[in-house]
Amino acid sequence: MARTKRALREIEPDSVTGDRPSAAITEEEIAQRAYALYEARGREDGHDLDDWLQAERELVDERSR
Repeated sequence: MARTKRALREIEPDSVTGDRPSAAITEEEIAQRAYALYEARGREDGHDLDDWLQAERELVDERSR
């Protein structure tokens, strides 16, 4: 079964301007960032949830600037 890309989290509009970022974050983007974190740590297993959550935070932070 093919898996579709879905937005995991809509980023809130800027509180001052009301502008919204043009793209929502997808599971694929988070997975790619989490894998990069895993590789940067030397491929040490056991941190998958930590990597996923950190990747999501980083992407949210990037998009909200």
